[in-house]
Amino acid sequence: MRTTLKLDPDVAQRIEQEALQKGMTQDAVVNETLRNGLGLVQKVRSVEPFQVKPHSFGFRSDLDLDKMNQLVDELEALEASRELKR
Repeated sequence: MRTTLKLDPDVAQRIEQEALQKGMTQDAVVNETLRNGLGLVQKVRSVEPFQVKPHSFGFRSDLDLDKMNQLVDELEALEASRELKR
């Protein structure tokens, strides 16, 4: 669509600067700016990358944490056998 707009001098100058800086036509700069200003472009929210924060749990170095489920099973079995003896 072709239309004629009267731009204030400061706006016209800024459009020219943006066009030169971005290597775009003035029409493209105006259209991009209007799309952004009118909310026609969905803005992508920048999300901070997830970061793992290490924490020392104070486990003994000789304890194999991969076998914690086995330890829990053994402790539950020991407790169950104690209950049966009562």
